[in-house]
Amino acid sequence: MKKIMIVEDDKVIAEELYNLLENSNYEACILSDFTNAKSEILKAGADLILLDINIPILNGEILLKEIRKESNIPVIMVTSKSEETDEVLSYSYGADDYIIKPYNPTILLLKIAAIFKRCDLNSNIISYKDLSFDIGKGIVKNKNGKVILTKNEIIIFSLLLNHQDRIVSKDEIMTDLWNNDEYINENALTVNISRLRAKLFELGYDNIIETRKGIGYRII
Repeated sequence: MKKIMIVEDDKVIAEELYNLLENSNYEACILSDFTNAKSEILKAGADLILLDINIPILNGEILLKEIRKESNIPVIMVTSKSEETDEVLSYSYGADDYIIKPYNPTILLLKIAAIFKRCDLNSNIISYKDLSFDIGKGIVKNKNGKVILTKNEIIIFSLLLNHQDRIVSKDEIMTDLWNNDEYINENALTVNISRLRAKLFELGYDNIIETRKGIGYRII
């Protein structure tokens, strides 16, 4: 049974969400300590987080940014505001989806189901030399340790590993990101590649991603 954590300071809404999820065959839990929100969320071992933007102590978007430093757990941002800036910031910080209050419970459940379906499809492991890449969890590890990849880095690294026999063009990578609701330009792609390289360097891989100027990238 999938476990979902509710991060919502309105107790009435939190209880309504709890009952909705429990009645829909999910295990639900509610965050009660906003003082140590990040540690409590990571400790809970949930499979998905419903994260309200307007919560005490730490803004939900900033909390999401902090969570993404340590975990690739799926997150749906929930807000009572329909401002475009909130939506853009949520996605830029790593949200998997976004819903505005008051929301249709059926729509919320469909969004949750879609995320879990996508995670299940991607829940496989790719091996490369001594690296083990768990796509579902976004974790790459070897004897030197492990690193956690962001959503963009997962998509990029998966694409490169699945096409080791050829150069993957920049357009192909950006298209794959766009197909996963990640809107990214060439400059942002370069930044993501640099961050991915830095993380792989921590595992002992220097120059694992080769740049072919004007063309794209390949795994070597």
